[in-house]
Amino acid sequence: MTELTLTVERTINAPQEDVFNAWLKPETLQKFMTPGAGMSVPRAETDPQAGGRFAIVMQGEGGEIPHAGTYREISPHDRIVFTWESPYSVDDSTVTLTFDTVAEGTHVVLTHVRFADETARDNHKGGWTSILNALDAAVAA
Repeated sequence: MTELTLTVERTINAPQEDVFNAWLKPETLQKFMTPGAGMSVPRAETDPQAGGRFAIVMQGEGGEIPHAGTYREISPHDRIVFTWESPYSVDDSTVTLTFDTVAEGTHVVLTHVRFADETARDNHKGGWTSILNALDAAVAA
């Protein structure tokens, strides 16, 4: 395990509260937690409180990929911190999201720490970038 870190950012054309809440609602997570073309999310569950758990099942050509984690911090409507558990993550992999109102809507910064190696980090960067792109479409709809 290394302390490799990645950061992706995007400005979303929607109010900060809507963008923040999208990360905590299963029905909205199902719309945007798609890290690649042709993927879907058939199931998502959340218990949005510090210490609560979430579960997201991503579906791709190769089958289902389970993801889960524990919310470490939920600070409405500014910050969410959660662990990231998947077949491709390492112990104590953590994602931090920050939300700031800007003229164009909401600026989201996603920082993910702890990867097995640089390849895993780089693969996650592509996935998180796709997810933020899909988030923009999901909350604008």
